[in-house]
Amino acid sequence: MAATSKILERTWDRLKAHYSQLTPCGAWSRAYRRILGRTYRFLIPVGSRVLEVGCGSGELLQHLPDRTLSGLDLVEEQVDAAKQRLPEAQFSCAAGETATFSQTYDTLLLSDTLNEAADAQQLLQNLHHAATPETRLVLNIHNTLWRPILGLSAALGLKPKRPQQNWLSTDDLHNLLDLSGWEMVRSDARILIPHELCGLGSLINKFIAPLIPFACLSLFFVARPKPTPKPADSLTVTVIIPARNEQGNIEAAIQRTPDMGKATEIIFVEGNSQDDTWDTIQAAIKNHPERSIKAYQQPGKGKGDAMRLGYEKATGDIIMILDADLTVPPEDLPKFFEAIQLGHCEFVNGVRLVYPMEDEAMRFLNMCGNKFFSMLFSWLLSMPIKDTLCGTKVFSKTHYELIEANRSYFGNFDPFGDFDLIFGAAKLNLKIRDLPIRYQSRTYGEPQIDRWRDGMLLIRMGIFAARKIKFL
Repeated sequence: MAATSKILERTWDRLKAHYSQLTPCGAWSRAYRRILGRTYRFLIPVGSRVLEVGCGSGELLQHLPDRTLSGLDLVEEQVDAAKQRLPEAQFSCAAGETATFSQTYDTLLLSDTLNEAADAQQLLQNLHHAATPETRLVLNIHNTLWRPILGLSAALGLKPKRPQQNWLSTDDLHNLLDLSGWEMVRSDARILIPHELCGLGSLINKFIAPLIPFACLSLFFVARPKPTPKPADSLTVTVIIPARNEQGNIEAAIQRTPDMGKATEIIFVEGNSQDDTWDTIQAAIKNHPERSIKAYQQPGKGKGDAMRLGYEKATGDIIMILDADLTVPPEDLPKFFEAIQLGHCEFVNGVRLVYPMEDEAMRFLNMCGNKFFSMLFSWLLSMPIKDTLCGTKVFSKTHYELIEANRSYFGNFDPFGDFDLIFGAAKLNLKIRDLPIRYQSRTYGEPQIDRWRDGMLLIRMGIFAARKIKFL
């Protein structure tokens, strides 16, 4: 341990000697931080309590308005400069590997910090003292392909010389996060030109960089603390069932929906049916006094409107969506419950495209379209999403409230409600996982899906996601 401490101290001394000499940042350094700021404004929700470790003089933090800012840096002169730059923020001087923390944060930010860390693993481990189970670690490192380019730029005086760098590959980072008790949530690559270049660099970074991520300078990652399971009997569940013209499925939905966790409530939201769905729901509630069942009639139109009413009325810790057509078997819901309860993820998305389907469950062209859009949306969201339109999605009520609170970023854009949830969960950096189900044929009623209408919806949502998520 003593030998390790001496090695750390020698590295810290080199960093202090280099960065204690405060020199004005060049145009390229200032521009690079402005560009980083645009990406981090997307990755870090407004209102978050942010701690940047390795904050320097606060040049990146100044590009993160509407957040509660704190910074930590090894070099006292840099911390003093940061305090002058951002007097409303909180700054302290310490090494990230050994710092003590008096509070926790929503977001821990490491921007290029691991490139110069004396001990990256120790730093990542120590950050758990500043984290809660909901904290997100957001960071960027340099792409190793840029090593000769950056070395040549420094030799030619085009960029400042830096102390000797750590060059971490993506695999190295995954390994270090795993060893340090962190779990990867998402990753992306940005920045081809680390300068605006009178607008040309901005256009290239916005539209070209996402198309060739392997060539980008900066690799961005989001991680969360490895979770621990929650006792199953400590969680309550709400199953929301939107029902329009589903009279013949109501009784089966009640009988086939299992009890889960500490208690399970069922909420039917009836939507302008032309059959006796509403009366059937009322009769079923009377016939099943042993179940906790509620029913509401939506005031507006569309599944998205119905679901928002259901979310408002839900009392469970975990919210489940089950379409009343029962093409997703209610018997599969315990799998979704366990995925949340055991901490495997924070948002579970049902997938119909893995197991063989019953005849007529999904038409061939619908299947082809779903597979194409699964690839598109996985790329747009920088995380695997195989089936965006499967009706069954499961998440905690707490996380839904955060999605709702941050809805202004996307607006009220989605009549079905599926993309409102998926895009909102991705924006909050929730851990999303696909869960395969066996898709069944309807036993009552007619499909309420129109391949052309829904195909156009997927195209519109793809364009929307590209603007709001990918091409920043």
